[in-house]
Amino acid sequence: MKNQRKIIVALLAAVALGAGPALAYKGGDCGPMGYGMPDGPKAERMKERMQKRLEARQEQLHKELKLSAAQEPAWRAYTEKSGPPLDWKFPDREAMDKLTAPERMEKMLEMSRQHQARMTERLEAMKAFYAQLTPEQKKVFDAHHAAGPGGGGRP
Repeated sequence: MKNQRKIIVALLAAVALGAGPALAYKGGDCGPMGYGMPDGPKAERMKERMQKRLEARQEQLHKELKLSAAQEPAWRAYTEKSGPPLDWKFPDREAMDKLTAPERMEKMLEMSRQHQARMTERLEAMKAFYAQLTPEQKKVFDAHHAAGPGGGGRP
């Protein structure tokens, strides 16, 4: 009984000590809405890293697909629509801070609509490209995308 009490007290103390820093965290460099989005130079570096990763994945997929010359235009159209637009920017932190809660929610909803519109464009480009592939190439493409947009690691 005494050992159980000691264990419970130790666990509660550990939780209290561990939760302290987490509760005191004010968001620091999390970006305009606290969703882990950096701003300023960090955002630019992140966009560059994301773009390089996207290009590397596209290059790898291109090699694996072994596209014919007739398939290349569809590939270019597909890759042009893949990934974020080149002029994409994180929301302005200061501008978002000045908005009321409903205005911020409206802004987030508008950003979501824009994101959906871009996804729809990418889907159409993907369908057009996919229609150009042979059954074997479709298997390669499907396997490549089964891991998700970030590459993942799913078996």
